[in-house]
Amino acid sequence: MFRQLVCLYQQGLRQLSSRTVTSSASRPMENSVKQKQKLFQEDNGLPVHLKGGTRDALLYRATMTLTVFGAAFVVYELFSAAMPRKPH
Repeated sequence: MFRQLVCLYQQGLRQLSSRTVTSSASRPMENSVKQKQKLFQEDNGLPVHLKGGTRDALLYRATMTLTVFGAAFVVYELFSAAMPRKPH
């Protein structure tokens, strides 16, 4: 019984390793470099970090929001550490 389980386990590992290590791609990818170059080299007045579209704009706004709130929190913590509370 135990020998059969070990044999099945080893067979499963062999199948798993033979499936994951392949030399061919599962799906061919199309080359989108030309479209990206055209998009990012277009002179439309936008900074390069916002030329990617809505997702870039949302990511930029989220990053700026977290940065501002983080900097404000650091200043608050430094101020509270510099001015300790007086015991009553």
